[in-house]
Amino acid sequence: MMLNSDQTEIDLPPTHSEPESVFSDCGRSGGAEDTGGVGLCSQSRVGEPGEALKKDLQHLSREERRRRRRATAKYRTAHATRERIRVEAFNMAFAELRKLLPTLPPDKKLSKIEILRLAICYISYLNHVLDV
Repeated sequence: MMLNSDQTEIDLPPTHSEPESVFSDCGRSGGAEDTGGVGLCSQSRVGEPGEALKKDLQHLSREERRRRRRATAKYRTAHATRERIRVEAFNMAFAELRKLLPTLPPDKKLSKIEILRLAICYISYLNHVLDV
């Protein structure tokens, strides 16, 4: 991920590693008598764990949300897997094309550009043979 010249690190939402930080609005005593017998203050976050993250990300632009999503390890590994599959399919297509082209010696290793140029020449030759 590219950083702007004025950014020194990626701006990620704060994480709550300490259990107390989730209930920072409650005060330190935390007794049941202070909160009406509930044991937690009324301001505590009770929703799903991802809810706070969603709220933090809502103010960001679509492009910034996309950048942050792409910065995750899960996204990178999925992207790398898709890219690997794409490249393998690409290479298999070149291998199939290579099998159809006559060369001397037949097992000569050709680069991709050489395969394409040879295919163009071979197609031209076949067209010429059909025209005669």
